[in-house]
Amino acid sequence: MPFYFNELDVAAKVSGCHSALLVPCRFCPAASSAVRHDKPYLEIFRRLLKTEPYEQLIQKIQSDLNTRGVKTSVFKSKLPHQFVLCMWTSGRRKKLRERAKEYEAVVVLGCEGATQTVRDSLKSTECRVIQGMETEGLMSIIPKFRLPGTLSLELNSLTRVLLQDEEKGIGARS
Repeated sequence: MPFYFNELDVAAKVSGCHSALLVPCRFCPAASSAVRHDKPYLEIFRRLLKTEPYEQLIQKIQSDLNTRGVKTSVFKSKLPHQFVLCMWTSGRRKKLRERAKEYEAVVVLGCEGATQTVRDSLKSTECRVIQGMETEGLMSIIPKFRLPGTLSLELNSLTRVLLQDEEKGIGARS
């Protein structure tokens, strides 16, 4: 079951930085964007492994930050096994660490687990890690396949999640 997300105000969180690297997870956030906008998750012959509304969100964040004078780039992956950020290999985490040295901030577009993966990967850097999304719940989805090669996701139900508040040590809705 993929996570369902709310987008956070990234521009406000990047305030004071001159550069930011966007690090998108390509699984749950893409599924969430597809469901939220009632658009296909995958269009194999049109966009291969990219989800249109998620790509538009990434471009919008990048454009908003660029308008505020923040130099941006997107940390990309061409290999499908590296699309799920919380399951990155040590090699992929090392590549992120090397690339992040060029930026003041890293904006994570994914779940809290993805954000922690990036924090752990960047411990030895001075880079600020910014969470760009918050988890609202887990989606139960019904996949719908249409020819020629379109996969859409229908939201069956949304199960709210309780997140751990690190400061208070108690469950809190984030």
